[in-house]
Amino acid sequence: LVVVCFLTLSLCALSPEDVLSKDAGECAICLEELQQGDTIARLPCLCIYHKCIDEWFEVNRSCPEHPSD
Repeated sequence: LVVVCFLTLSLCALSPEDVLSKDAGECAICLEELQQGDTIARLPCLCIYHKCIDEWFEVNRSCPEHPSD
């Protein structure tokens, strides 16, 4: 499985880190809890989100928590 890293517009291989190993608070986009075992997207800035970040990047080009990066 291969996913596109939208911030760098490069291809990234899905790694074991793409499954959350422990609860991590709330997703800033969908506001659902990030729970152990969830499939996540990890951005180059190291922020993590559910896969709802894909829809975010359809209209935005930066991390929701670091818009100036």
